[in-house]
Amino acid sequence: MTVFIIIGAIGLGLLVFSLFFGEVLDVDAGGLLSVPGLAVALVVFGASGAITDSMGLPQFWAYIVAIVIGLIAYVGSSLLVRNLSRSSDGVPRDVTGDTGTAMSKITISSGEVALDGSHEIERRLAFADGEIEQGARIRVVQHLGSRVKVEREYI
Repeated sequence: MTVFIIIGAIGLGLLVFSLFFGEVLDVDAGGLLSVPGLAVALVVFGASGAITDSMGLPQFWAYIVAIVIGLIAYVGSSLLVRNLSRSSDGVPRDVTGDTGTAMSKITISSGEVALDGSHEIERRLAFADGEIEQGARIRVVQHLGSRVKVEREYI
C-alpha cells in the first residue's frame, strides 16, 4: 500500500505544481502528452491501488485495477484539457455591423448596448457621435478594444 500512497502523493504534487507553473511543464506533442493528465492519472492510480489493496484482494489485483483506472483517468483528463484549451478564445470577435439595443443613453463618451447575436451574452460599453436614447435600435460601426462605436439603426 505504501507504493500506491507515494505514487498518489507524487501525482498530487505534480498536479499542484502544474496548476501554478503549468507553462514550465508544457509539452507540445499534438495533445498526446498532458502533464495535468499524467498528474491526475498518478493520483487516481495511487488512490485506486490503495483502496483495492485495503479490500484484502491479492496485491496483483491492486496493480491491475490501479493501472486500468489510472489509464482511463489519463485519457479522460487529457481529452478534457485538450478540449478546454481549444475552446479558449484568445482573439475577440469583431462585432462591426452587428445590431442591438441601447441599454442606457449613449453619448459621445459613454453608454451601454446589448447586441443581438447568440454569442453575445454580456453588454458592451458603447459611444456614439450623437446622443442615442435608451431602448433605441443601434448598429455597431466600429470595434475599439472593449468598446464599440454605434449609430442609430433606422429600419
